[in-house]
Amino acid sequence: MIINTYDKLLQKLENCLNGFAAISIFILMLTAAVQVVSRKVLNMPIPGYIDIVEQSMAIFAFLSISYCQRLGGHVRMEIFILALKGRSQWISELIQTAASILIVSILMYFSFKHFQRAWVFGDSTIDIGLVTWPSKLMVPIALATLNLRLLVQLAGYIRLTIDPQLEPVGVPVLKDVVKQAEEEAAQIQLIK
Repeated sequence: MIINTYDKLLQKLENCLNGFAAISIFILMLTAAVQVVSRKVLNMPIPGYIDIVEQSMAIFAFLSISYCQRLGGHVRMEIFILALKGRSQWISELIQTAASILIVSILMYFSFKHFQRAWVFGDSTIDIGLVTWPSKLMVPIALATLNLRLLVQLAGYIRLTIDPQLEPVGVPVLKDVVKQAEEEAAQIQLIK
């Protein structure tokens, strides 16, 4: 099945981007600890610490967005969608995903233009002159990955709209509150 193949390939990319974002958060956390200690104990703060934090925000704010979309982890209004069943549920998801592709495509285009301006003009931070284009490039890369995920999901929703009896592939499966609570309780029992 072609949707499953693309889904698996995209999962590898999403996992890499998510791992990179997680590592950057960890490094930033260590840097913050060093900043506090060096400022309070040695009275020598890290030069340009604020610039570094500002530029790293794009990494962990955007690179995991596609991973979260794959898991269905974004905040959304599921009350209406969970009330629908079968083909009507998949059509609703299909329309939402198509609208999301349009919006993300527009955001991707303009964020890439923003990156190009930073590249051409040599945009840099005020304090230590850190170039800003690498962090500005993270946004269109993350949005392009999100668009790929949305395209896989769109194909999955089209497939399910045609035949609602098929097993969902490449799309997040919605769970009602009771089922989600039961799964969380089972995970807690495994930990104990």
